[in-house]
Amino acid sequence: MRGSRTADLPAIALLAAMDHTGSVLAQRQVADKSNEIPAFRPLLDTLDLDGVVITADALHTQHDHGAYLRERGAHYLAVVKKNHPGLHQRISRLPWRDITLDHYDRTRAHHREEIRRLKTAAFDHIDYPGARQALQVVRWRREKTKGKLTIERVHLITSLEPGQADGDQLATWIRGHWGIENLLHHVRDRTYSEDDSKIRTGHLPRTMDSLRNLAIGIHRQDGHTNIAAALRHTGRDYHRPLSALGLT
Repeated sequence: MRGSRTADLPAIALLAAMDHTGSVLAQRQVADKSNEIPAFRPLLDTLDLDGVVITADALHTQHDHGAYLRERGAHYLAVVKKNHPGLHQRISRLPWRDITLDHYDRTRAHHREEIRRLKTAAFDHIDYPGARQALQVVRWRREKTKGKLTIERVHLITSLEPGQADGDQLATWIRGHWGIENLLHHVRDRTYSEDDSKIRTGHLPRTMDSLRNLAIGIHRQDGHTNIAAALRHTGRDYHRPLSALGLT
């Protein structure tokens, strides 16, 4: 929350657990002079994780996190980057060219064309708690206006056994995680001007952000996909916010 920065203190940082529809399920303030990693377990301690599939940024691909999720009965899809050099090297050097394609998707939107390909490989042993499969996602993106082509390769590991989820489902979860920018971060920053807020006193920044999360979640549960439009609609009649909250 950039606007909460003072001359003496850094900006308040919050870690949230969000479902793939855009509703925040839990949120925790990251301690000063720390990072998100120690807040991961306390955040999820408040949720029922039995049978849940957790997706997270590469920062949270930590052995302790993987063990914790399996102990709680959850599965994970964890991104592997070069901050785990041994694990990344082993997975990236698999003979991916010889592995059968599990999912293919081609879309055209926002003045660009995208192709996504997903492959999975079962492992007898991966040096990560409960890992059963490695995944490779290759994304081709071409900008229609400039003709620029970018190719990105992403590697992941999952605790799901082969056959527990097909390629289409795995691709949906992975793409759903990348949607956090549009579903939550973009909405809080652009629609609610979160980073421009100068509220800094005590717990007020976190409280105001929780209220924003609540409002976004309620609008999404009511079927709204455009939160800015939903705010304009409810703002025209004071009965509408009360009705959305089930108070009238």
